Amino acid sequence: MKTRFTRAAFRQLSHLEQNIQKRIAEKLEYYCSQDEPLSFAERLTDHRFGEWRFRIGEYRVLFDIEAEEIVVLAVGHRREIYR
Repeated sequence: MKTRFTRAAFRQLSHLEQNIQKRIAEKLEYYCSQDEPLSFAERLTDHRFGEWRFRIGEYRVLFDIEAEEIVVLAVGHRREIYR
């Protein structure tokens, strides 16, 4: 499965520290290379933020699925991502 970032999500990712960016990128690549990447995700109850989320340490990646593609909508610390 491929990954695509929205402009806002890419901007949020670029504001994070370099080592955190690398960790998030590596985890996303790993999840997407698996047969069922949604087995690592959790469905969100409030769809204002997206339908799914990956938990990567203290960071969250909120995303939707569109035509066999993960569309990343937001990236941020768990304390701030849902505000």
